[in-house]
Amino acid sequence: MKTEEFEVLIVGAGAAGMMCAIEAGKRGRRVLIVDHASAPGEKIRISGGGRCNFTNLGTGPANFLSENPRFATSALRRYSQHDFIALMNRHGVAWHEKTLGQLFCDDSAKQIIRMLTGEMRQAGVTLRLNTAVEAVERDGDGFLCRLSDGGTVRAASLVVATGGKSIPKMGATGWAYDLAAQFGVRVVPTRPALVPLTFEPGLLEQLKPLAGISVDAVVAHGRTRFAEGLLFTHRGLSGPSILQISSYWREGEEVTVAMAPGADVFGTLKAARAENGRQAVHTALGRIIPARLAESITAREGLTGNLADQPDKALKQLDQAVNAWTVKPVGSEGYRTAEVTLGGVDTAALDQRTMAVKTVPGLYFIGEAVDVTGWLGGYNFQWAWSSGWCAGQVC
Repeated sequence: MKTEEFEVLIVGAGAAGMMCAIEAGKRGRRVLIVDHASAPGEKIRISGGGRCNFTNLGTGPANFLSENPRFATSALRRYSQHDFIALMNRHGVAWHEKTLGQLFCDDSAKQIIRMLTGEMRQAGVTLRLNTAVEAVERDGDGFLCRLSDGGTVRAASLVVATGGKSIPKMGATGWAYDLAAQFGVRVVPTRPALVPLTFEPGLLEQLKPLAGISVDAVVAHGRTRFAEGLLFTHRGLSGPSILQISSYWREGEEVTVAMAPGADVFGTLKAARAENGRQAVHTALGRIIPARLAESITAREGLTGNLADQPDKALKQLDQAVNAWTVKPVGSEGYRTAEVTLGGVDTAALDQRTMAVKTVPGLYFIGEAVDVTGWLGGYNFQWAWSSGWCAGQVC
């Protein structure tokens, strides 16, 4: 096979890669985008229960974790959530706000994929699926890349949009990090993020009967706290509040959980004791939190009998157990279920306006591959759109 010539080769046909391809193609660049998957935008397709939480109305730098928290500011300002919403509106893709500024498609996430692939076709972009890049080497001022189909591509610009390690069953790998290392670019150590947390066997056995119970909760780690849903699972804790705090938590550390935030558990139980002291303590608590959870907490605290038998000290103990439960997870469910990867290509190596590697002309890293990780709620997709757009203006 002869070597094909393109001005831009983009590796990864996900959110960031397709956005970059569209913008580079609009500028008249000859663009090839390749992906080892059989369809583009697979993470878009499965996101948000198939409706894709494509951005968040409140997106700003404060919603992202990075060794350099200010790095994302330029990209997020230059291509904001409002710009992507305008693109959706131009294509007639209906959307709605769910909670906390989270925006979803009214119908299907496939509409976004069709929108992006349509924009790529209009921009003259060549999309090649079931194709991986097996080797990359410097070739003068550009790059020579060997593809899995046996062919080679020479390109002046190489854009890496292959994501992180999360959800390996969809083909996620650490390829971006390996390539960064090949070109002497530091990679911030990676770990699963937006992921359920797990418990040691003893505590897990104690909490197993609670699997499936969900509550509105406030989960805190140090000064960081999230007020969203919490779900007990067979392995530990999940739900939006736990996924959020998982990005901040580290092994050996504790998290504090309020399972009836805003409720005066002590005051309510004390009033119930005065009104009807003959009711079981777990019954009274079960009027504040789910009954099974109330039974579990009273048993764990060793409190049995009627409300009338409980002194104020015991009721305050229950208040603490409900709204200041401190627990130490032993780990997470890992990349298998993590929504994103924390860490990645060091932002210190990149130009914040273009995503270009400062020391390797023509090389770009965008999207999840970079050490910029958003909260749950559409923030990571917005980073993909913003970083991809920025690279597409110059690559």
